Amino acid sequence: MGGSDAATHRKVPMTRDAAIARARAYFDDGGFEADLARRVAIASTSQEDAGRPELRRYLADEVAPALAALGFAAEIVDNPEEGGPPFLSAERIESGAGLTLLSYAHGDVVRGLDDGWSGGLRPWSLERRGERFYGRGTADNKGQHSVNLGALAAVLEARGRLGFSMKILFETGEEVGSPGLRALCAGAMRDRLAADLFIASDGPRLAPDRPTIFLGSRGGEPVELVVDLRDGAHHSGNWGGALANPATILSAAIATIVDRRGAILVPELRPALPDSVRNALAGLEVSAGEDGPEVDEDWGEPGLTPAERVYGWNSFEVLALHAGTPENPVNAIPGTARAHCQLRFVAGTDADDIAPAIRRHLDREGFPQVEISARSGGRFPATRLDPDHPWVGWARGSIGKTVGAPPVVLPNLGGSLPNDVFADLLGLPTIWVPHSYPGCSQHAPDEHLLAPVAREGLAIMAGLFWDLGEPGAGGE
Repeated sequence: MGGSDAATHRKVPMTRDAAIARARAYFDDGGFEADLARRVAIASTSQEDAGRPELRRYLADEVAPALAALGFAAEIVDNPEEGGPPFLSAERIESGAGLTLLSYAHGDVVRGLDDGWSGGLRPWSLERRGERFYGRGTADNKGQHSVNLGALAAVLEARGRLGFSMKILFETGEEVGSPGLRALCAGAMRDRLAADLFIASDGPRLAPDRPTIFLGSRGGEPVELVVDLRDGAHHSGNWGGALANPATILSAAIATIVDRRGAILVPELRPALPDSVRNALAGLEVSAGEDGPEVDEDWGEPGLTPAERVYGWNSFEVLALHAGTPENPVNAIPGTARAHCQLRFVAGTDADDIAPAIRRHLDREGFPQVEISARSGGRFPATRLDPDHPWVGWARGSIGKTVGAPPVVLPNLGGSLPNDVFADLLGLPTIWVPHSYPGCSQHAPDEHLLAPVAREGLAIMAGLFWDLGEPGAGGE
């Protein structure tokens, strides 16, 4: 909802319903599709050198003008890390506002994977087919922040002001690990980003028809296990039974870390499951819709539901195994075996003790020859706002008022986001309102945004922003 269409002084009824109606009209009249098409057309991939100039162009030519039309003062900020992608900081400070909201989005996308798209679809050209908007960034994250910008414009049109002050931080390196984000927020931008509450949109809903909020994200710790016994391979006929096999040793070692159904056996890696988290997850089903995989009900920690296993518990995953020449097996005992693993962990897990705990466990189990290392640069911290926090109740009530039923509340996303920057570093209550769904083909060819979810998201966010500007808003 850019340009003159976002006028903030039009005389229209100053009601919550008027703001929501305007947000829906923005979708129904084609404004949302037009804005999203323009944004998708900028190939702002952070994963390829060719996309680097487009990162700054996306901020300068698309985001900054859209925010200026909404009364924000915006500036592009250089990355504190040398060669890192740029940021954009914007703020709209309203006199007499009772509180300040911080929001976040990312303008970068993954590589296009142009040759993999179906039936004439292209990553850098928005195309609507039925209820799906196809194009790179439609789900992650251009479509989602387009929803939020459209909702802000709707509230400004209906009220003439937000009723609160707002700050927004855009980054363009989220898809490559957010280089410089933590340094920026801990340093030069820390005071400028001070706020009372954080609300942003990324990630998927629990299901397409289930409005969702999540309050943090699971962490991720890469762990590499290696058994390196000797140089080269040796004939299995001449040496079988006389030489230790590193692949056999590694397989046996992994079986002491996680059992045959995926339950973690290392005591230090088994988290607590607070009652507030268990209550929030009660009755929820994990589903990716008709295009996704089916849940394996007998997999994971016994006694937990699939939702508790994904959103409330840790999982140790073996991502890749290598020994010998699997693409062309020969009759030889390999000298080395390697496993690339990952612990997905929830808040409360001591991230600094993950690798040491596994080391201690392997030593107890008699596997001193298994080397272990946590690869540097690959950790995602875990965060979680307590589901009983007053701001959660406020957001739940606002969304329920808009859609007629309370949203799903996930204590944390199953995946990872840089939420620790806002929750831990800046000390804010963090609430995420996703406008995508698990089957969106995020990071793959045929990425898409569901039209009904985008339209409903506009209404939800218009309601949230309206309620945030009401006297006495908040959960304190």
